[in-house]
Amino acid sequence: MTTTLTGTIALITGASSGIGAATARRLAEHGASVALVARRGDRLESLAAEIEQAGGTALAVEADITDRDQAEAAVQQVVDRFGRLDTLVNNAGVMLLGPVVGADPAEWDRMIAVNVRGLLHTTHAALPHLLKAADDSPRQVADIVNISSIAGRVAWGGYGVYNLTKFGVNGFTESLRQEVTRRHLRVGVIEPGGVATELASHNAPEIQEQMTTPFYEQTEVLAPEDIADGVAYMITRPRHASVAEMWIMPTDQA
Repeated sequence: MTTTLTGTIALITGASSGIGAATARRLAEHGASVALVARRGDRLESLAAEIEQAGGTALAVEADITDRDQAEAAVQQVVDRFGRLDTLVNNAGVMLLGPVVGADPAEWDRMIAVNVRGLLHTTHAALPHLLKAADDSPRQVADIVNISSIAGRVAWGGYGVYNLTKFGVNGFTESLRQEVTRRHLRVGVIEPGGVATELASHNAPEIQEQMTTPFYEQTEVLAPEDIADGVAYMITRPRHASVAEMWIMPTDQA
């Protein structure tokens, strides 16, 4: 087991499955104590027990980060437990596809709430603690990694508001990076292509059949661990090196 993150504390949102859960496992393997934040508390408890049994340290924090108060309380709970925060991985997200014409605006509201507002709430609450860690921790560096999407680089028909949220994540990430990078708080974005997660299953059956099933049947997609490896790579760089953007695609995906 490598221990490049020993003594650090990492908070991962959307940690109950997929990329979030894989990232928590990977950072724990590198020696970080991991705080698992999501709405499904039973899954978080199971993952925390798994990490603890493997010799790591984990804290399950059940919270809905679309609610500012809950997001702030989750960050504070982590700091109260561990005394610091070195890494924030904003992974929580939802993808609801379909035409703009005739769309259900409630689905738009849900994507904006999770993909944008949730990320903003956790980032705002975490920033003072991350900046403090960059100032006074042994590593003298802290990290924010935002999980975006290829949909933050390329727009497609039927992805309209999902595209909007992920283009927004990319823009926010770069703006914040420029704001805090000289304080040794590194801010980067990962843009995955197709990954085998629950993301597509959030859609109605007819949308899954039309827009997602053919792709997943015809493409050898990424595993969540592929993205977790990217997160670990970004935050284990030497203090003087910052990876601002990482685009990880299935080889089969043009």
